[in-house]
Amino acid sequence: MVIIYFILWLILNGRADTEVVAAGIIIAFALNYFMTRVARIQFAVITPFSLIKLLPGLLLYAAVLVIEIIKANFAIIKLVLAHDIDVEPCIVRIKTKLKSRTARVAFANSITLTPGTISVNLSGNDLLVHALNHDFAQGLYNSTFERLLSEMERSVGAYAQS
Repeated sequence: MVIIYFILWLILNGRADTEVVAAGIIIAFALNYFMTRVARIQFAVITPFSLIKLLPGLLLYAAVLVIEIIKANFAIIKLVLAHDIDVEPCIVRIKTKLKSRTARVAFANSITLTPGTISVNLSGNDLLVHALNHDFAQGLYNSTFERLLSEMERSVGAYAQS
């Protein structure tokens, strides 16, 4: 991860003179120390084989996410432009079957990116979501996002367990 932090530092900085490289090395090691020791975040080592195995699922997931965002935008536009705005906000609790924290966080973030829903809390397998109305909330159960993430977990096997 130190190398990734360092490369990211160079890309974001835009130049690679002596001071920037020296500061980048120090910051990359400090950030890695903080993430692993203080924040206790462990990153799985992803081999090229597992990445290749995961890539089709990621591309499909990204396409489905974009389509769902577009569909939700149109639903919100229809709701806003209606003469009688029928908004009944609700909070629903979803019990996800996803095994890895990474997949659960991706699921929660996908819900938040989709207009009309916001992930409020993720605790273990329980996800608390605020929906603009009951129709948006119903779409959260047996979600396509959850199904695709579950398939990706199965395809990478041990890498999904964290």
